[in-house]
Amino acid sequence: MPVLINISGFEISNIHPFFLIAGPCSIESKDHAINHAGIINEICKKLSVNFVYKSSFDKANRSSKNSHRGIGIEKGLTILSDVKKEFNIPIFLDLKLHDIPITVYKTITTLLALEPAIINVHASGGKEMMLAASKALKDSGNKNTKIIAVTILTSLDDNDLHEIGFSETSNELVLKQAILAKESGLDGIVCSAKEISTIRENIGTNFMLVVPGIRPEKDNANDQKRIMTPKEAILLGADLLVIGRPITEARDQILASKEILEQLK
Repeated sequence: MPVLINISGFEISNIHPFFLIAGPCSIESKDHAINHAGIINEICKKLSVNFVYKSSFDKANRSSKNSHRGIGIEKGLTILSDVKKEFNIPIFLDLKLHDIPITVYKTITTLLALEPAIINVHASGGKEMMLAASKALKDSGNKNTKIIAVTILTSLDDNDLHEIGFSETSNELVLKQAILAKESGLDGIVCSAKEISTIRENIGTNFMLVVPGIRPEKDNANDQKRIMTPKEAILLGADLLVIGRPITEARDQILASKEILEQLK
């Protein structure tokens, strides 16, 4: 039986209506953020789906020397607060925090002033770091924000992991990180669809699985290696699907979104 997960008033499960989590990789200004949120919000209204705005105010990984890294935490939180009020939408802080425990504790304590729907951290930061993230949330008294841990990138397969120095398979390593995240009090993880069954068998259903590497039928895998179609992932037990380039790089983004929705029926 599907477990309902509440995110800022949205009840989600794989039997509930679709909603979209989207936004720019990093906000550049108030106008930039409001403009993107407004455009996506209009698309969501046309598709009759709910919308969660996802972005960051600091992105170290840029694809061009001219790309914008971010505007910093103070301006970022102010602008995201404006977006939240302007459109009455939840915010997903896609920061992928990865630092020593005390720094993560202080950072999340600061971020919670926004009352975001979701904050993510890196599971590779270790159990003590994840415990610090969980403690920051508990100490704040906030009962709405979800904290999830990013596990192994979907662009990596077993050969890549062995090359890096891991002896475990991706399935084994993601399960190990998922167990640590659960024991640390986090609400879920980001993993590929290939690990869904293993996690559900070992951890159960009351644990949010955010699943990237989703590619519609006949779509290009791009640089993703551990991939699956939207319907396959939902049937296995995914809660949230991350579908980026199949929509953003489509000639008709609304049509691409509608086709994905059809595949989920």
